[in-house]
Order: sequence, then C-alpha cells, then structure tokens
Amino acid sequence: MGDLSIAERFGIDDFQLVLLRRMADHRPELVDDALRTLGATHTQLREAHKRWQARVHSRSFPGGARRYLTALGRPEAELARQVGDLACRALLWPVPLWPTLRFEILMAPGGAVWNEWLVRAPGDPGPRLGAVADLPVWGCTVEEVLRGYPSAVPLVGDAPSRARVGLADPASGEAFTAHFTWGLLQYVTPQQAGRTGGPRDSFVP
Repeated sequence: MGDLSIAERFGIDDFQLVLLRRMADHRPELVDDALRTLGATHTQLREAHKRWQARVHSRSFPGGARRYLTALGRPEAELARQVGDLACRALLWPVPLWPTLRFEILMAPGGAVWNEWLVRAPGDPGPRLGAVADLPVWGCTVEEVLRGYPSAVPLVGDAPSRARVGLADPASGEAFTAHFTWGLLQYVTPQQAGRTGGPRDSFVP
C-alpha cells in the first residue's frame, strides 16, 4: 500500500524534478530557471528525487516499463529500434520543460529497461551543429552529437545518468569532451593533452 501511495502522488512535474536534480550538479543556474517555470522549490526537487529513488529500489514496486507508466502515463509513441542484433522497443513521453525533446526508455527483448534519457522529438530538426565549443547547452542530445560529428566516440560515463562523448572540432581538430546528464548536454571541456586511459575512457582525434 505504501508503494501505491507513492505512485498516486508522482506525476510528470515530479519526474521533471528528478531529471533536474542530476542536472543541478553542473547547471544550477538553468535548474533555478526551470524551477521558477515549474513553480517548484529546491526542497520539492530533493523530495521528488528521494521518492523516485524509493520507487527504483523498492522490491514490491513495478519494474521495467510499468515503473514509468505509473509516473508518466501512456507513452506518446512506441517505436521499434534495432540495436546491433537486438530488436528493441522504445517508449517516448513528452517533457514540458523541453518541448522539442522526449524522455525515452529503451527495452531489450524480455522487457528489461537498459537505457533511459532525453532524445530529440520525432520530426523535430534539432540544432544546427557547428564548432564544438559552441554546442548548445541543454539544446542537444548524445545521439545528435554522435551523429553530427564523424570523430565523435562514446566514452565511459562518470556517474549514473551521465554520459560523455569525445570529439574533435571539425575546423581546428582540437579535442573536446562533451558531458551529458540524462542524455542532454551540460557542458563541453577541452581534453587535456597527454591524457591516458582505456580505449573508451580517452579520446585522441
């Protein structure tokens, strides 16, 4: 019954606060603007995050797609996705804070959710990508950067819900790392010369 009460109280605004909670580590000024748009406080942000984590770690609360259906309702779209040899299924929901994006979960055969992040809405052209240093913060996704730059390669993420992409500027050849939270760009840093690491933990153009 306790888990059911959590489900009844949790909606799209709460879920957007969960997304913002992770982004606040890097873009607090943008999160503050978003909170004003939602009419929410930092206390409500932390509480939403706490309740979502309780759902994720509860043994009795539904897993897989049902966890998201209880919070977000019926998905706007359900698409077939081929990932290597796997025929996967993607569910997409609108997120009012980012009207040109969708929150996507990707499910493997059998129903296990193995990826969750923000993607470009079907039919939206997305940003025009140019110089790497000018990539739009909160304006482009992991998928768009990987598609938009021939040099782009995924790197190992440094925390849950975070991803990194190594890439070289098309004009200068300078190496950068683009940092994402929930699939949305947060910031870009020049890659330090002489950095070493594993094949997916460093990038050399």
